[in-house]
Amino acid sequence: MIDRRLLVNLDWVLLGSTLLVSIVGVMLVSSASQSLQTGFAEKQASWCAIGLVVMVIAMSIDYHRLADQAPVFYLLVILALMYVLFFGRIISGARSWITLAGFRAQPSEVAKIVLALMLTKYFAEFRQNRVSAREIGAVALIVGIPLLLTAAQPDLGTAVTFLPIAASALILAGMPTRWLVGIICTFLMISLFAWFFLLKDYQKDRLTSFISPEADPKGSGYHSIQSRIAVGSGGFTGKGYTQGTQSRLEFLPARHTDFVFSVLGEEEGFVGTLAVLGLYMLIIQRGFSAARHARDRAGLFLAACLTSLIAFHIIINVGMVAGVLPITGIPLPFLSYGGSFTAVMFVSVGLILNVRMRKTVN
Repeated sequence: MIDRRLLVNLDWVLLGSTLLVSIVGVMLVSSASQSLQTGFAEKQASWCAIGLVVMVIAMSIDYHRLADQAPVFYLLVILALMYVLFFGRIISGARSWITLAGFRAQPSEVAKIVLALMLTKYFAEFRQNRVSAREIGAVALIVGIPLLLTAAQPDLGTAVTFLPIAASALILAGMPTRWLVGIICTFLMISLFAWFFLLKDYQKDRLTSFISPEADPKGSGYHSIQSRIAVGSGGFTGKGYTQGTQSRLEFLPARHTDFVFSVLGEEEGFVGTLAVLGLYMLIIQRGFSAARHARDRAGLFLAACLTSLIAFHIIINVGMVAGVLPITGIPLPFLSYGGSFTAVMFVSVGLILNVRMRKTVN
């Protein structure tokens, strides 16, 4: 149970915004999956209900206790990622899933929370103004192991989402500008190596198609073109709920997962997308506010890392849907269909609320 004294500091704006976006998400999944034979909307509603339960649990346990157990969680998630590589279920070309008690779970999603807790524990007692090569190397090791295991599945989209967690922790810890430039250069070199020796042709096509999707309108550019058509056709007020032609006629692919924001744009237009983006801005603002008002460094790092994670998902997915960023398969928090991802996003908000609630309680 949550101590009643903590409820005084409960951020109702963050909680309310999260719930509103989740309700919109279930409605959009329902609309986008009309022509499909499985109950995606019912499943998404169930995952939101489960998400609420785990969010309350995440709020209830003092985040210091969770951070103290981070090494144990980290070891377990590494073992789970290794297990997935050999025995995981292959879905959409990636071996990313395991089955537990009849439920499918994605360890790489859980790894996001664990990494935030692990970096929180590492920097909680850090008292220097700037990080040295030692701290940067430690962060690279902590994040690099699950990142490489996730990329090997292969699930490059999820692997990339580990980076904002590491970046926010290092920036908060006082990483010198020269180190930031060095890390960016190293990342670019690794990216070039991956481009020439690791990525498959279809992955390269997905990354480059956003530049000129018209060059291959029926192939690599199809997703981007159909997404932009859907968003643009919505106009100012949209075509109406369940009335999106791109969705109903099945021109828009992955419309209940990666491109659910396109369904929003087509059905609810500029007004609807602006409203949802406004709710997202509230979530991000309240998340960083929780970090700024945290009572200690542990709360600061945990709230900032998780808020950065949520913001990264939003920016990349919306940019992808708008055709200004590559198609990476990164879902949209609380809107995209997905069990493990939805639960992890609720846990993230729960931990941010956890930090906010304990800002004045010893």
